[in-house]
Parts: sequence; C-alpha cells; structure tokens
Amino acid sequence: MTNPITRLLVLAPTLALAAGCASEPPAPAPAEAAEAAPQITLANGEANWIVVEDATRSGATFTFSEVHIAANGWLVMHPFENGKPNGNIYVGATYIAAGTNRDVEITVDPEPNTGDMFIVMLHSDVNENQVFDFVFVDERNVLDKAVFEGATMIAHAIAAP
Repeated sequence: MTNPITRLLVLAPTLALAAGCASEPPAPAPAEAAEAAPQITLANGEANWIVVEDATRSGATFTFSEVHIAANGWLVMHPFENGKPNGNIYVGATYIAAGTNRDVEITVDPEPNTGDMFIVMLHSDVNENQVFDFVFVDERNVLDKAVFEGATMIAHAIAAP
C-alpha cells in the first residue's frame, strides 16, 4: 500500500529537491515534451531499502531498525519547509557500509517536534572517502548522489515519532 504522503511527493514538482537538487527540473523542450519522462517514486528497491515502519526517536536521534545499501553510502535526512521537502539542505547524515545495517542512528539538527516531516533517503559515497559530499556538481545533483533503482528513489517521507 502506498503512503498518501509518498503519492503527494511523487506528483509534487519539488520532488527533485528531495534528491539533493539545487532547483526544480527545467521545463522540457517542445520536442522532449512529447515523450513523457518516467515518473519518479519514493520507495524501497530490490537491492536498497530503509525500514521506516518501526523508526524510533530519542531527542534528536532517529533509529532505523534496518537499512540495506548495495554500495557504501549515507543515510540522509532532508527537512520539509512550508509543506514541501527541501533537498537543498540536509539536517543529518550517517555513513553506512554496503550490506545490511541494523539499528542505524542518525542525529538531526535542530531537534524536531513530534510530527515534523522529513525525507529519509540513501546517497552513494561516490568517491569512497567516508565524507558526505553534499556539494552540487551541477544545478541538480550533489557529488554523493541519491540512490535510485530505475525510476525509484530509495527514500521515504516520514513524520518524527
């Protein structure tokens, strides 16, 4: 069953911001407009996932019971601002090794209130330096790119418990 918030985000033009994009995607050229771009969804994949259903929080620290990533990378949290995800900034990042990681903790700043919304997602450690490189390499992408499986961004909209 798809989370209603996830459905809303799939349709929101600011979805690209959740992936660590600097701006909304440019409007397609007339020739490109005829070909519909694949719709990006937020979900778990076959090789990468985040278990969010039993996430807990103590103060500013969230704990996720299981996070699986195919290659070394990062569990990252982006805040919502004015009801929309803001991928231009992140409020927490935790390095995770390839494979299954249990009881993954990520501390956000500032400490959230119960119900505050976030995008929790995976980013690859592209240059394998164990430093979260949230540096824009073009107008839409950061160096340590968001993890996708096809058109599925490994990400979830969650409310702070």
